[in-house]
Amino acid sequence: MTAEEVVKKARSPRAKTAKSAGDTSAAPSPRPAVGGARAKKSEASHRLRIRVRAYEHGVLDRSVKQIIDVAARYNATVVGPVPLPIDIKKYTVNRASFIDKDSREQFEMRIHKRMIDILNPEPKVIEALTNIDLPSGVSIDVKMM
Repeated sequence: MTAEEVVKKARSPRAKTAKSAGDTSAAPSPRPAVGGARAKKSEASHRLRIRVRAYEHGVLDRSVKQIIDVAARYNATVVGPVPLPIDIKKYTVNRASFIDKDSREQFEMRIHKRMIDILNPEPKVIEALTNIDLPSGVSIDVKMM
């Protein structure tokens, strides 16, 4: 057998076997309807997404714990905190103002982020979260989804 015959043999499609009319075991069974997209729209589950940002991770973690404690006090379902990637902003500055171009300093700012989801929040949970007192340097973004 030559190399060309081997390639042709490898490329040839397999012969399909004919199914008998009574054989239904090989036929794919239809999936039962679980709900799909229509069920999700009719449930109308709401989610309160809270994104917390700070420069210091210790202050951030204490603030997140405080938010979770407030939500747990009202028996809300909490998902998180989920740590998000740290934003690092780097700045390069000349040390001297005139001829020393090679002498530079580098600075960076790290922004730590966490995400918390509260599933099906009740109005009293939302009210308690709006009245919460967090330290300065912590910013919060709240979205209702």
